[in-house]
Amino acid sequence: MDVVFYTQRVEIKEKYGERWDCADQNIPFFLEKCGYLSIPVPNNWEIAKMMLHQFKPVGIVLTGGNSLNKYGGDAPERDALEIKLLSYALEYDIPVFGFCRGMQVILDFFGCRLEEVYGHVAVHHEIHGIFGERKVNSYHRQACFLANPPLEILAKAEDGVIEAVRHKQKPVLGIMWHPEREELFSSDDIKCVQKLFGKAEE
Repeated sequence: MDVVFYTQRVEIKEKYGERWDCADQNIPFFLEKCGYLSIPVPNNWEIAKMMLHQFKPVGIVLTGGNSLNKYGGDAPERDALEIKLLSYALEYDIPVFGFCRGMQVILDFFGCRLEEVYGHVAVHHEIHGIFGERKVNSYHRQACFLANPPLEILAKAEDGVIEAVRHKQKPVLGIMWHPEREELFSSDDIKCVQKLFGKAEE
């Protein structure tokens, strides 16, 4: 089974003076349904770099959770790790899939400004674009209304918030919804990941 990496959120445990790397248990479950063995990456570039050389993943998933530090977040180590991972993936043509915060990282990397948005937390709403008309979940307070090249917009919400982007030349895709948070994983989301990571349909 092909290996993919996924990033983790940072949880601060002040009582113990600890910073925890952690992730929703549904993330590896969703990726297994896509046909991949997934490995979580610690928020430490030197260790992540050794893991990249050792396991040679066919894809990297930038997950949700934690606002970017420049927009009020408190996990600068995660920002640094994901920027390094994205830079490495672009250099070596490793496909990258980002959801929610992961898409925000992609947007920010290419100079797209995030803005505060309302009505996008713990709701389902319609999007339109390359994925057709479909309803997706939403758990974010920041988003973009404009995308810079080399990114192109694939889908928007009714209020103009960009819901999906991709790189015009590289295998990089971002979506603002959480595919792992659906009780039944969407076959469209599964096929989207498989296509990006180069898995042949069975």
